[in-house]
Amino acid sequence: MTSTIPRVFFVIGPAGSGKSSVSRHLAERFGAAHIDKDTATIRFTELLLKLNGSDPNERDNNEFYQNVIMPLEYASILDLTRDNLRAGNSVVLDAPFGRFFPDDDYLAKVQAEHQWPEAELIVVHVRLAGEALRRRLIARGYPRDEWKLANWETFWAGAQGDSCRWKEARHLDFDNSGAAVDVNDFAAAVTAGAA
Repeated sequence: MTSTIPRVFFVIGPAGSGKSSVSRHLAERFGAAHIDKDTATIRFTELLLKLNGSDPNERDNNEFYQNVIMPLEYASILDLTRDNLRAGNSVVLDAPFGRFFPDDDYLAKVQAEHQWPEAELIVVHVRLAGEALRRRLIARGYPRDEWKLANWETFWAGAQGDSCRWKEARHLDFDNSGAAVDVNDFAAAVTAGAA
């Protein structure tokens, strides 16, 4: 019997690019656990922000969120990933990860700190043109997107994910500009590049 190591898909891209839709389709296609940072952490995040006297929807420009809560959110989903990997399950991580892009060795540190077993790491760069992204943010109407829209140039300048050059992983682009998510070409690229 041939055993294969599980995969971890880091689905990155700016808010509104369709990370969650892409993540759900990838999880279904590859039989993987889908861990969405917002779903896993939003209840304690909003409570901590309220207890701190902060707007529960203000995160981009909130020092308490950025320095105290966000590290807890990521530690939580990375621990959940470890638990799934130990059970032999592949994982799709649906989170921006933008703060960690400048650290080329981030993935090696994650694997050591969170005691991950061996896994194939794939960074999925979800791509969507700026104006299409802005329209999606407006259409979805989330209060947490208000800062992004009011400070569009600043948000868009930092939202590309092009600065993510993490080592220890394959990097694949996912063009999400179509009307519906199509994982067929992407799945073929994953299989073609498998060791």
